[in-house]
Amino acid sequence: MKNYADCTYCGGEVVEKKIEYDYRREKHLMVVNNVSAGVCRQCGEKYFKPDVLKRMDSIYHDIFDRHRKPEKTLLIPAVTL
Repeated sequence: MKNYADCTYCGGEVVEKKIEYDYRREKHLMVVNNVSAGVCRQCGEKYFKPDVLKRMDSIYHDIFDRHRKPEKTLLIPAVTL
C-alpha cells in the first residue's frame, strides 16, 4: 500500500522521508528538523499528512504567539534584489 499518491505536479513517485523543512507563515520563518514528508522522486515537491501539518502549526503558535522558547535560534541573512 502506498502512503502517498503520485505527484500532482509531475506525476512522479512520492516516497516518505525525514526532511528539514522551512515553515513560512506571515512574516515568520521556522526551520523544522526531522519531519516526515512525502517527497517526489522526480521534482522534489513535498507533501505532508494532516497530523504533521497540525503539529507544525501548533509549534509555530507556541513560539510566535505564546512566546515559548524554540530549541535553538538561527541567524539567517536576508537580502533585497
